[in-house]
Amino acid sequence: MTVKEIPDRSIRICADRGGTFCDIHASYPDPENPSEQKELVVKLLSQDTANYKDAPTEGIRRVLEQVTGKTIPRGSVLSTDKIDYIRLSTTVATNALLERKGHKHALLITKGFKDLLLIGNQARPKIFDLNIRRPPPLYSKVIEVDERVTLVGYTSDPKSEEHAVQFDADGKVTRGYRGKGWDNQGLAEGPGEIIRGISGEAVRIMKKPDMKAVEKDLRDLYSEGYRSIAIVLVHSYTFPDHEVAIGSLARSIGFAQVSESAQLLPMIKMVPRGVSSTADAYLTPILREYLDGFFDNFDEKLRDGKVKSPRVEFMGSDGGLVDLERFSGLKSILSGPAGGVVGYALTSWDVKVKKPIIGLDVGGTSTDVSRFDGRYEVVYETTTAGVTIQSPQLDINTVAAGGGSCLTFRNGLFLAGPESAGAQPGPACYRKGGPLAVTDANLMLGRLIPDYFPKIFGKSEKEPLDSDASRVLFEQLAKDINASHEGEFSLDDVVYGFIKVANETMARPIRALTEARGHATSKHVLATFGGAGGQHACEIAKLLGITTILVHRYSSILSAYGLALADRAYEIQEPSSTFYTPQNRAGLLSRLDKLTKQVRTELEQEGFEDKRISMERMLNMRFEGTDTALMVLPNENDGDGNEDFLAAFNRAYKAEFGFLLESKSVIVDDIKVRGIGKTFDSLGDSVYTEVGSLQSSNSIKALSPTQADSRHSVYFDVIG
Repeated sequence: MTVKEIPDRSIRICADRGGTFCDIHASYPDPENPSEQKELVVKLLSQDTANYKDAPTEGIRRVLEQVTGKTIPRGSVLSTDKIDYIRLSTTVATNALLERKGHKHALLITKGFKDLLLIGNQARPKIFDLNIRRPPPLYSKVIEVDERVTLVGYTSDPKSEEHAVQFDADGKVTRGYRGKGWDNQGLAEGPGEIIRGISGEAVRIMKKPDMKAVEKDLRDLYSEGYRSIAIVLVHSYTFPDHEVAIGSLARSIGFAQVSESAQLLPMIKMVPRGVSSTADAYLTPILREYLDGFFDNFDEKLRDGKVKSPRVEFMGSDGGLVDLERFSGLKSILSGPAGGVVGYALTSWDVKVKKPIIGLDVGGTSTDVSRFDGRYEVVYETTTAGVTIQSPQLDINTVAAGGGSCLTFRNGLFLAGPESAGAQPGPACYRKGGPLAVTDANLMLGRLIPDYFPKIFGKSEKEPLDSDASRVLFEQLAKDINASHEGEFSLDDVVYGFIKVANETMARPIRALTEARGHATSKHVLATFGGAGGQHACEIAKLLGITTILVHRYSSILSAYGLALADRAYEIQEPSSTFYTPQNRAGLLSRLDKLTKQVRTELEQEGFEDKRISMERMLNMRFEGTDTALMVLPNENDGDGNEDFLAAFNRAYKAEFGFLLESKSVIVDDIKVRGIGKTFDSLGDSVYTEVGSLQSSNSIKALSPTQADSRHSVYFDVIG
């Protein structure tokens, strides 16, 4: 094959860099039949510093070598002429958060709230723990900004709409506040300019920031070496002007990263909004440093973003693809696992059968579990490494049990994880002197066959797994266990004991996603993927009573394959603070229509035809007097196609909590429109259709032992 046989901008590359392995999926036109696509898979270690610096770059280099037939030396700048797009998912920000290796940054917050994020929301997840260790805040320094705005009136006023400040169409006050606290003279409870906020609430500006004083503080920070800041001001979700002004000033001074809380996610609740902003300021510089290094490995066309240049897209935590400009630390926390969710959802779901799916992604470092029932399950507040983040993310439960999880015997207990051998040094069988891990156990039990495992180990990167190294360490561990135990365990008993512990650890989050939420686990299909998924799926399904397991042909690289199938996403969210009443419904729908138009325009500018654009219109609703809001997307059959958000909210609330507060009014905290640009019109027949079309045959005869290519001994706890 020669370079000329591959047209320009025809190779599509997707790379998923996990904790242990980096998976690459590529597709390109068949030189002999250009109307057909050929596919290529590359798997390599995420870290192998003796041979390459960056795994995705090395994987792409190998793809270009194989497809073009041209030798490309390591370390050379890669030409992007043949590349249509590169899609990446990365765990760089996640690892930085887990390991607390983010970027030094400062927090600018309203005066009087200096310790707000340190105090937090008083959550006590381990209420009986006698030695509570709170993770320190992410920021290194706090600067108080002498500014203050407040909302006119109060939330629990039973006549809040009657007493509220009234505005005309241009936002000018036509009548002042008339509720409790009004002094019968001014427009509100006290002096100050009255502004209509984005949410429709009346905002009283009590004190504007002194920009000269703010500039002095910012320059002092800059001289101290700070290049990243987070800005969190009271009520900025509805009145972001002060944050915007400070952010603009900071950028003019030279700060490389400015995270404004209202721009990241304009939602009520200052604590999670503030923590999210500090997380973004903490992680985005680290992510940018990595991406800068990645782009430096390619020619300049990859970064310039021009029409004839290759596209670079990233998997966001919510399962949608975003471009470089919109990709940030906050949006990348679940970038890696999200690709896998998209992969199994699009390859396993059948719109006619509608059988819910549990995704089991057993990777090298951890196991990620999620659920799909026709829609991606999204959460808006999650806690990662002790940091509560307010940002839309796929609902993925992660446990520290994967192929690289270390196996230890402590205090009479078999333990699998949470420590991981990772890729450097990796499990003992990786030929780098690593500790015993789950992969070693599967190798010893015959569930991994070295001849069929990628031969990417050793100094030459061409050696297979080293089963002798695993055996030596397991024999020593078995001696230690038997020495502390009255009975006598065989080597197989010891090895399988660790597998049983790992399986139970992986099954626990599945029960949390199903049984704990009122779903019958046994009525689901188990879609297993990840490098170690197939080694554990059958026993986990047996533990949970699941009878059907789906294993995609690209199951070991499904997170990378999911990137190839993923859709482009763009969304806009605004605060609302409106009662959901028949009178207010028209206004809410009008605002949704406005946002829908903006989202559609953006996707059309990105090149998507109208038929490939779909919209999701949502309201974030809660009962008055509660603080738990649910982001509601009405079904197509709700309200005869008229978007009955109230029916959808009642159904979601009942499913989540088991009851309804029927005497309470419903408040809309936020409105949101999410646009999806489809990558493919159709993904072909579903897996159920394919299985139904298979025909059985009796023509295959069993091979005798002498006819088989190879024979392997495999350990099973129970046969039959």
